[in-house]
Amino acid sequence: MIIWIASYPKSGNTYLRSFISSYYFSKNGIFKFNDLINIQQFPNIKFTKLTNESKEDASKSWIFNQNSFFTKEKTTFLKTHNCLTEYKGNKFTTENETIGGIYIVRDPRNVITSLTHHYSISYEQAFNYMKDENASLLQKSRENDHSNFSYLSSWSNHYRSWIETKHFEILFIKYEELEKNKVEVFTRVINFINKLNKNNQKINQEKFSNSIKSTNFVNLKNKEFTEGFEESVYSKITGKRLNFFNLGFNNRWQKILPDDIKNKMNLVFEKDIQYLGY
Repeated sequence: MIIWIASYPKSGNTYLRSFISSYYFSKNGIFKFNDLINIQQFPNIKFTKLTNESKEDASKSWIFNQNSFFTKEKTTFLKTHNCLTEYKGNKFTTENETIGGIYIVRDPRNVITSLTHHYSISYEQAFNYMKDENASLLQKSRENDHSNFSYLSSWSNHYRSWIETKHFEILFIKYEELEKNKVEVFTRVINFINKLNKNNQKINQEKFSNSIKSTNFVNLKNKEFTEGFEESVYSKITGKRLNFFNLGFNNRWQKILPDDIKNKMNLVFEKDIQYLGY
């Protein structure tokens, strides 16, 4: 069965995966980038038996591929940026394939600055993307193959689709909580995963401590600088490789966002910002 590590893009998914992979897939809790291979992304051309010639075809394959590649007898962690809203009448997953998920949300006014950096787009483009109910991610692996298609919808619809689902349990955490309350939040994460797995073992405190220390943002940023990171991308403007781990908790929208974008976001996402306590 699947446990999803889910988020809207640039919301802390990799940080969360790094901690989980270091705790569950290393001997001593010391994180290495190779540990992330244990939590791969879905949808993914690696996990498809069909060539999908359209986004709709890809969405029809989501559940089929989950049943084809991941057994119900073993827990599989998967990263996703897909929302849970149906696409063209096709569900992303159901309780037959999934036992739960961890959803990490981030203040949209900080998400937008990370989007502009990662995708080399303007604030206006990023803002329009975040409010677009038809927004998607698609990195074609080969011509006319849409197997990597992820349906995002808007930023608002995305987080609500996950936290409001009644089909399986969701642990909902805020990226900002990880700045000051790492121990508390990651304790909740481990306890939640162990509960889903019906694992009654107590947290290994030494391993837990090592996982927190070795995956703090500064360490991840330094590891990327010295070792490189395969999930980083190249700037569409300069052609140079961009830092994947860029600002982290130093991404402060109050100091960075232009006033016009700040005002637009406060207006469009007003109810969400209030609901989430931002």
